[in-house]
Amino acid sequence: MQQIINFIIRNKNFLLFLLLFGFSLLFTIQSHSYHRSKFINSANFLTGGVYNSLNNISSYFDLKSQNQLLSEENKRLRSLLQNNGVALDSVFIDSLMFDESYRFYTSNIIKNSYSLNNNILTLNKGKNDSVEQDLGVISSKGIIGIIDKTSSNYATVISILNTTSRISAQLKKTNHFGTLTWNGETPEFNQLIDIPKIAPVAKGDTIITSGRSSIFPKGVPIGIVEDFQLDQAENYYEINVKLFNDMTSVEHVYIIENTNKEEITTLLSNN
Repeated sequence: MQQIINFIIRNKNFLLFLLLFGFSLLFTIQSHSYHRSKFINSANFLTGGVYNSLNNISSYFDLKSQNQLLSEENKRLRSLLQNNGVALDSVFIDSLMFDESYRFYTSNIIKNSYSLNNNILTLNKGKNDSVEQDLGVISSKGIIGIIDKTSSNYATVISILNTTSRISAQLKKTNHFGTLTWNGETPEFNQLIDIPKIAPVAKGDTIITSGRSSIFPKGVPIGIVEDFQLDQAENYYEINVKLFNDMTSVEHVYIIENTNKEEITTLLSNN
């Protein structure tokens, strides 16, 4: 202990300089948007590189389960090819179930968070790959989240396991729509609120995206109804939705870009 005290006394001027320099750097970043933006991008680059290296290691030991998931997806796509009369040697991907207004990019999750209230994912694609804020993210099984911030080579995603997440969703069989949220309790379930009580809800019903935004097309799978009840005013259902995705082990994802998003956003802003 005495050695630590002696070290501080001997180097007090240098330590004071470091402290004041740190404070000045912090104030500069907070008060100037340009510096703050550069700092965030640099931080994303550094942390993204670390997460990417760690993900490469964990992916090596998880190859068996990931190959199984890809095999299941390939089997499902081959079935679609046969059932829809598409030649097996032609280009056919999952995105063909949507119209030409959407463009798809592949990516991997290099950092997965699911045990917090506001979970954030990190992807190994960024601005250099045409990834930008407010693009949707899905997997072969269903919805994942929405792009929040991007750097040159990485992007962060607001997961559907985030208490601030709000996504328009609906009952597949009736088109009654509401808002998909998360109560922060378990990564297996999301909650669908604001479904009117006249809607014929039943356990096992499929929940999909409603297409009532410029982010996700209509029809992206979300999950099935586990249970439901009326809210306190007894006007709307609160539905517990069991997710198709296992959000604790997802890795391969697709980023969705609505090519008409700018036109839609401009139109809505002028109303």
